[in-house]
Amino acid sequence: MANTGTGASTEGHPEIPEGLLDELRENLDEDSAPFLRHLGKHLRLEWLPAEESRLGMTRFEHNPNELFRRRRLRVAPGPVTIGLNPILAEDEKMLLNTLVHELLHAAGLLEHGGNHQELVNRIAPPPKLSESPLLRRMRQEVLDSMPERQWICGNCGHSWERVRVTAPTRCPKCARPFSSN
Repeated sequence: MANTGTGASTEGHPEIPEGLLDELRENLDEDSAPFLRHLGKHLRLEWLPAEESRLGMTRFEHNPNELFRRRRLRVAPGPVTIGLNPILAEDEKMLLNTLVHELLHAAGLLEHGGNHQELVNRIAPPPKLSESPLLRRMRQEVLDSMPERQWICGNCGHSWERVRVTAPTRCPKCARPFSSN
């Protein structure tokens, strides 16, 4: 049940943008994505509950052994549901990136290997932090949950507000490699 549209409203079900399944078909072969040709009939999209922490998920109705058998025989996977977090409706690029990620799983690319990420980045690259209010909000939530609110240079003692999750490489005052000791 592939729909067309942008999927940007949380009323009803999310929708697959027109041409996206065709673009997946152009970038995938049947060996790596044996379920892709069946998705038009067997796929259902839905919004996840608002309190869900995941951005997206793919659920097959059959157990892993049955999916393995169906994959090997190149038959339909049976009903497949992709759930998307409603917060994605506020960020079209993140919505498309997450949808493509989940569509690759639904098509049969179950592993998160390099090829999976390469395909997602080629078809629907994630937005830059500066382009995504959703990513900035998620980053701020992570920063707010961390016990350290500031960085303190172990070399010169300079302190500054923490605005990133990963440690800086250098102190902005003394320019030495950052050390918190």
